[in-house]
Amino acid sequence: MALQTLELNPASPPRATVIVLHGLGADGTDFLPLADELDLAPVGPVRYVLPRAPVRPVTINGGHPMRAWYDILGADLVRREDAAGLRETLGLVQRLIDAEVARGMPSQRIVLAGFSQGCAIALGAGLRHPMRLAGLAGLSGYLPLADTTAAERHAANHDTPVFQAHGTRDGVVPLARGQAGRDLLRSLGQPLEWHEYPMEHSVSIDEVRDLQAWLRRVLA
Repeated sequence: MALQTLELNPASPPRATVIVLHGLGADGTDFLPLADELDLAPVGPVRYVLPRAPVRPVTINGGHPMRAWYDILGADLVRREDAAGLRETLGLVQRLIDAEVARGMPSQRIVLAGFSQGCAIALGAGLRHPMRLAGLAGLSGYLPLADTTAAERHAANHDTPVFQAHGTRDGVVPLARGQAGRDLLRSLGQPLEWHEYPMEHSVSIDEVRDLQAWLRRVLA
């Protein structure tokens, strides 16, 4: 299975690619405004790839089918983790990266980013990818498969910069879950920039500005 994708292609050949993974029940179109808001002119032309998660039943929502990168079995995101669903999607996203490389974009010019569930997939897939990426950005999410991250993290991305951001009033993915992933990655020596904002489970303009500055650095 291949992922459906939406793309924003610049008028001239791109010098970098930013892949953005949406959250539970959303769609790739959710982050079209983010692409418009980010000013990456110093980087050069940028291609945005916005994948769409498959439609699947989600247990925590009464089994209602919706776009989801993996199942949410319950509120406890650690002890009740859909490991099989996560690993399936990690593979799909890694193949998406490979496809971008196959059409000429060096892996070191690719950033993998995501919001909420998309954050979990971005961190999980990026850390395990066998080619060095420019950076990983996780917004309002957490580190999945935490117990196996140290063993499964690929050497190619041991020093890949990570941007993590979270709302202090997030009632969907508690701040503590994001902080736990931050602390684990820092303990492994991963370069990581952390930001907190006085917001709920959302994206703020201050967050976009901080992400923009980080993207300019990792894609310089």
